[in-house]
Amino acid sequence: MISNEIRARVLNDALPYIQRYNNKVVVVKYGGNAMTNETLKQAVMSDIVLLHLVGIKVVLVHGGGPEINDMLGRLGIESKFINGLRYTDAATVDVVKMVLAGKVNKDLVTLLAQNNGNAVGLCGIDEQMLLAEREVGENGEDYGYVGHITKVNTKPITDAIANDVIPVIATVACDEKGQTYNVNADTAAARIAAELKAENLILMTDIAGLLRDKDDPSTLIPFVNVSEVPFLKRKGIISGGMIPKIDCCVEAVRRGVKKTAIIDGRVPHSILIEILSSEGIGTQFK
Repeated sequence: MISNEIRARVLNDALPYIQRYNNKVVVVKYGGNAMTNETLKQAVMSDIVLLHLVGIKVVLVHGGGPEINDMLGRLGIESKFINGLRYTDAATVDVVKMVLAGKVNKDLVTLLAQNNGNAVGLCGIDEQMLLAEREVGENGEDYGYVGHITKVNTKPITDAIANDVIPVIATVACDEKGQTYNVNADTAAARIAAELKAENLILMTDIAGLLRDKDDPSTLIPFVNVSEVPFLKRKGIISGGMIPKIDCCVEAVRRGVKKTAIIDGRVPHSILIEILSSEGIGTQFK
């Protein structure tokens, strides 16, 4: 049982960070284990409502890979990946749109409402929020209807924020002719954060952050200057699936986001620890 004295001390310690982020935009990319574990999901939703109530303008951007895989399996459509990207044919892009914008997005809005949060579900197609063109691999690989974001229209997001509503954004996009594209949620979150000139971009993952030794969580690197990233890649410290995530962080900082962080979404209340403490919980990039 936590004493009232400890509760008061925790709130007092959090006060400078609440003041620092008051009226500032924080973009949270939500995915990974925190999205499939019901206990963690409830913790994330309550954290977002709490941050909203203390005056932080949270924008929640989400993917939904496991749910997409599940629906494709039910429909007998094979999941195929090329260079880590989901090959998205015409049938698959329809499933992606249905699952992300129709199911996952509305489930999250419902959970926020159950935590007394006021939220609105959006997707990149709304008001052409995310315009995209077809992604082509470095060696000419065809990914189908996988999109590369070319433009972000922030109006639907800023309208929601102005109305004191939490925007919840599904990462499907379209081109000017109306063709739907599947876009990477990390990339979408980074572009949205940059266009909003966000104070912070937080990517929730299934690891502690950037590790010097990928098999040893105690080797977490808490702070990285974006100028160090090429060196860390050459040393092999940044490798594999961390490369695109960290590239998103670097791109966001270079486009004007004050700082970005990769945090462990498996830790309950990891968002609060990251924002409302001096140490944070993952790896910060500035």
